[in-house]
Amino acid sequence: MKIIVGLGNPGACYQWTRHNIGFQVVDRLAQENHFPICHKRFKAHCGKGRIGSQDVLLVKPLTYMNRSGLAVSQAVHFYKVDSQNRPQDLIVIHDDLDLPFGTFRIKRWGGDGGHQGIRSITESLGDNRFLRLKVGIGRPPRGRDPAEYVLDPFDGTERDALNGILLQAAECVAAILSEGVDAAMNRYQKRVILPSQSP
Repeated sequence: MKIIVGLGNPGACYQWTRHNIGFQVVDRLAQENHFPICHKRFKAHCGKGRIGSQDVLLVKPLTYMNRSGLAVSQAVHFYKVDSQNRPQDLIVIHDDLDLPFGTFRIKRWGGDGGHQGIRSITESLGDNRFLRLKVGIGRPPRGRDPAEYVLDPFDGTERDALNGILLQAAECVAAILSEGVDAAMNRYQKRVILPSQSP
């Protein structure tokens, strides 16, 4: 079982905010692979299905961002996922302020980079060896508080590009599962999706 976690905050008021792009990617994965995220388990909304030849569990924690580790650790322990020896068996998708909007970065392990959701998962698992797909949301304008910026909805130009970004992110996760991390990195790393490229 591969566990794929999208990070975000529960509730309609957060649905289309920048901080929730992890949720949005996981929703797109479920849509593209024709299985729902309809069960409430592990303090999360979950969906089981297949992506390519892999059995996967999609997870959207309901614990709010800074307590994401509570949900992730429950799922990891239940399915006995060994992320320490096989980091690619746990994939966490999250927003990243330091990447330009519409770019991706795949990271095998490492620090949390100031991201509260990643910090919570690392603390709950007692280990930072899990795969991350970072989705760039860009830096806020000068003088804008980053903590407020990430909780704002995407602006008009960003919304025009968002469909293409979510599709490419879902395809990137599928490539990780079917072809491996290096192949996905070569194809998707820091790729920019412009509004005109949106399907």
